[in-house]
Amino acid sequence: MPVTKYVTCQNGCCHDALDLIRRSLHSPENFECQLDEESSHVFIILGASGDLAKKKIYPTLWGLHRDQLLPKNTIFVGYARSKMSISDLRKNCQPYTKVKPEEIAWYDIFWKSNYYVHGSYDQRSDFERLNEEILLKQNNGNCNRIFYLALPPTVFEPATTNIRDTCISPTGWTRIIIEKPFGKDAESSARLSEHLENLFTEEQIYRIDHYLGKEMVQNLMVLRFGNRFFSPSWSREYIACVQITFKEPFGTMGRGGYFDEFGIIRDVMQNHLLQMLSLVAMEKPASLLPDDIRDEKVKVLKCISPIKLEDVILGQYVGDPHGEGESKMGYVQDESVPNYSKTATYAIAALKINNERWDGVPFILKCGKALNERKAEVRIQYNDVPGDIFEGKTKRNELVIRVQPGEAVYLKMMNKTPGMAFEMEESELDLSYGSRYRNIKLPDAYERLILDVFCGGQMHFVRSDELREAWRIFTPLLKEIEEKDVTPFPYLFGTRGPRETAELLKKNNCKYYGSYKWSPPA
Repeated sequence: MPVTKYVTCQNGCCHDALDLIRRSLHSPENFECQLDEESSHVFIILGASGDLAKKKIYPTLWGLHRDQLLPKNTIFVGYARSKMSISDLRKNCQPYTKVKPEEIAWYDIFWKSNYYVHGSYDQRSDFERLNEEILLKQNNGNCNRIFYLALPPTVFEPATTNIRDTCISPTGWTRIIIEKPFGKDAESSARLSEHLENLFTEEQIYRIDHYLGKEMVQNLMVLRFGNRFFSPSWSREYIACVQITFKEPFGTMGRGGYFDEFGIIRDVMQNHLLQMLSLVAMEKPASLLPDDIRDEKVKVLKCISPIKLEDVILGQYVGDPHGEGESKMGYVQDESVPNYSKTATYAIAALKINNERWDGVPFILKCGKALNERKAEVRIQYNDVPGDIFEGKTKRNELVIRVQPGEAVYLKMMNKTPGMAFEMEESELDLSYGSRYRNIKLPDAYERLILDVFCGGQMHFVRSDELREAWRIFTPLLKEIEEKDVTPFPYLFGTRGPRETAELLKKNNCKYYGSYKWSPPA
């Protein structure tokens, strides 16, 4: 493997370091970086035996280790209630980890840097034993510690209390990564935030929303504020509506027990989609410093009133009798879901931002499972062309930022059909990453974000006041849905969602033509 070094980076001053490190993902031979070689680092995964750890965290750590993007004195310690060995842990992660034949020896070295401790989350003595194991395994001298809480919310409080009381690094910094959900409503989120604030400083807390690590979500800042021609049209004067969409073509797939407790609004809309909305709608920050960016995100969230039930459509998928495999099963036919469940697997909500730039422009958040395709995107639909001379044949321009799959930015526009006839058709100006950046590896979102934690960069993590505003917007809606026992509209597995969606879109000045489908270039 090539030797990659790292840029020294102090807490909060990581932009040049991150830039070099990320560029070195593409051309590692051209950049030399050095990250505090004199200190050792210990990355502790709480909940190491769980799904998130084996499917995401360990494969991500392997990827960073493989590309030599972590400090060389880094070890990994798994902690969970299950009694297991490192070989058991490695076996659990194997199906979700990509290892090329020529990387097997390097993969073995990665696992030799891993250790495992079993224990409970509410017993101080178990965490004292964890601390002793860390002290035995770490190198002498300064040692920094990162704790990743891949845990159910029910054990957040005892686990973080025990970390604070027994496992804080005595010689370096300590940082805590917290995975969503950050509470279930405004009250529970506030309790969790208050608990964490009593234990750690805001600079130590990294609330991870992996959508903030995706290439095209991070690109929103550059598209908006690095291009002069977007600025004049980025307002209510030119934009008819903004749609932010998250679609999955599969159902709960055995995760119904977890999903039924939270539902699609808490699982996707209140966090992933609202984070994208804030980046689309915020004003230009004073600088690229993390708090300057997050200040502007909070300002735009404060301009959004709580969502009303009348501006929401809820759906729940039912099985397709003509389908195959999972598509034959409806949501309540999942064995882990109660037969009487009214949990929504689809939701669309229209909200407004009450400020000078966006007054009157509907922002449509749409998300669902068991739909017709896998897609996440921001779709900005412009107003109709005034003074029409084409007998109503023109269709609205749209700027689309496609987050996944097939990262792209394209502008849907009207174009004369080639040939003798004077006709028009919908076409596009297209920047498809698979074509333009064919030989460049795009890092996984978790890779970016975990690397940010090592560097102390909080730009792409959720601050406590962002979280508070997000729950303020959604909590009244969630309570009304529960109090009124709202029954979601049924929709067939593999379709676009409930038919009632069309009326909400029409009411909010969104037009869907169905005559154009973007395809990435071959």
